[in-house]
Amino acid sequence: MDELLVKGGCLYPADATERVVPDGAVLVRDGVVAAVGPTAEVEAGIEPGRRAGLRTIDARGRMILPGFVNPHWHEMFAMRFPFKGALRDPSDRDDKPVFMALGGDVPQISMIFDSFHGQVDRLTPDEALAIARYSLWTQLRSGVTALGDVGSLNKPEALARAARELGMRLTVSTWASDAVCAPGDSRFRRTRDADDELQRIEKLLIDCEADPEGLVRAWPTAVYGTNMTDELGAGFAELVARFDVPFAAHVGALRNEAEVMLAYHGSTPVRRFADLGLLSERFMAVHCAFADPGERALLIGAGAHISHSPAKYGPAGEASLTETRLFPEFRRAGLDVSLSTDGAAMPIGGMAEAMRAVWQVYNEMYADPTEVLPTDALAMATRIPARGLGQGDRIGSLEPGKQGDLLLVRADDWRYLLNPRPLEGFLALGGSMDVETVVVAGRVLIDDGRAAHLDEEALEAEYLEALGSFTVRCLGVDADAVDARLRQRTEALAARRLDRARSTLLSSDRKERR
Repeated sequence: MDELLVKGGCLYPADATERVVPDGAVLVRDGVVAAVGPTAEVEAGIEPGRRAGLRTIDARGRMILPGFVNPHWHEMFAMRFPFKGALRDPSDRDDKPVFMALGGDVPQISMIFDSFHGQVDRLTPDEALAIARYSLWTQLRSGVTALGDVGSLNKPEALARAARELGMRLTVSTWASDAVCAPGDSRFRRTRDADDELQRIEKLLIDCEADPEGLVRAWPTAVYGTNMTDELGAGFAELVARFDVPFAAHVGALRNEAEVMLAYHGSTPVRRFADLGLLSERFMAVHCAFADPGERALLIGAGAHISHSPAKYGPAGEASLTETRLFPEFRRAGLDVSLSTDGAAMPIGGMAEAMRAVWQVYNEMYADPTEVLPTDALAMATRIPARGLGQGDRIGSLEPGKQGDLLLVRADDWRYLLNPRPLEGFLALGGSMDVETVVVAGRVLIDDGRAAHLDEEALEAEYLEALGSFTVRCLGVDADAVDARLRQRTEALAARRLDRARSTLLSSDRKERR
């Protein structure tokens, strides 16, 4: 049997007891957690005949955490140049609020979201795969072992293949949009055939059911209520029931959303999903910060799952946390409330940063430092989102019988001095870059902060090449500007390689002289 023992770290299993084991261990056998608890107990249960082939990781000075589960994510790395992304002025002094800010320019958002649909088809298979590999790797490197794709600007087939190659878990979807609420109109306008959209996701559901490794699954998602006809929504409800899968959609995300939905579709956001038969315990309401009392009652009555991205809202100009306090109120009402990262063309706050944000902001809202405890924040990034993805029996906590997905986070430097609660220190001063080791199903994928089975520099180079070709060919960005920006990065990488080579030679020379 393939066995891995991680021992000696401060263990946070994130199970229902929220226990902490200061000197803990996890034994993973054939990809599944076989034992978890105090190191002495776990080691005592290992048969002598198995010790010889056992791989052991010394986790002293580390926290042992379940792998982060990010249930709401978008792969948007093909868009790194538009929207003044990679070509922005280094100064931020002339920045202006854009379409997500100040309550949201919802018609403009609807138009932009619908335009993304066509860009997906313009990616070549090679471009899509190179971009998907790099984007997924950034999530893995920051400790995410399981992702929920709520529609991406990439081909689902490329995302699924990239996840399998990297060895991480992914619930993949499509960028589903068959309508737009255009500025100046008074009613939504169809942009494509609902049956075509449903056939795309149905094929994906069927393909992923046969995934041989069990890493990739699929679920239907609606990119936004403004971009969904009733026919598409009813079709989603039928697929959810037939394939017995969850469903996710952005709903009640912005202050101005209800007014636009009522004008263009004749119903407020949450009510519309309820009328279409989608509101149930399988429904993941993303960014659901704005809902009237009746809609709140519908969500609570249905037992819906709420997912939000607290580390993302400030930079985007969204008032999703403090304007309504709806997320903590849903949590107080007994709903599952999970954390996620959302997605952007540039790297944004990861799950570690989301944990910090919810720990700080919820507690400040209620003037109560126990509203969200550090272990609560961890559960909102692991066990609870796993339930939202319909995988609570497989992932999200370190318990016997569940998959062996775990992280090691270094916790022995000055930030943790004399603090018997390292998770608290991590939320105060740590972040995504402190993730040192990432294990999925007992396989070490990130080791000492580096990918264990792939060349990270080659991964980046392939991404930049694909990004450049897609940006010039499909987005109309000036080729010289793109080439100049990419050349800067290529030259910086070459200089870094040269410095490493020189350092290695100097080190070897010193050893020889000794």
